Amino acid sequence: MQRLDDIKERYEALTWKGPIEDETAINPACLLAFPYEYPGSDAEVQIETGEFTAVCPWTGLPDLGTLTIRYVPDRLCIELKSLKYYLLSYRNVGIVQEHAANRILRDLVAACQPVRMALALDYQVRGGIHTVVNVKWEREENPGQSASQ
Repeated sequence: MQRLDDIKERYEALTWKGPIEDETAINPACLLAFPYEYPGSDAEVQIETGEFTAVCPWTGLPDLGTLTIRYVPDRLCIELKSLKYYLLSYRNVGIVQEHAANRILRDLVAACQPVRMALALDYQVRGGIHTVVNVKWEREENPGQSASQ
């Protein structure tokens, strides 16, 4: 039987050598949008996946989470297969949760130019800590134009 000190020494020497890619692996070019036939309707679209994954930029260990996207389309809607491929491009990217949430929001806003969008990235508990990052974007009114015009 192994002694506790031997196990502790082996435990402390454990490392993970999985692939860690930088943010250039993220592929926003694959995001597609299709024409929305009801602009001005203020209908909110909600998309959720429990399969978001990236890796810790320091350890390379997988970070898994649920991503919820809520947006009000203006003239374009996000095409879901392309969204799935976009999210898969994060699979080996070393990125912290706070940066991932903001990057996803930025890329989705650029792809579909919504009226508003909110995103929640809810990572599974890691090290006894549960973290949810909420980010949002809202289109500004045209300069010099009031909201009632």
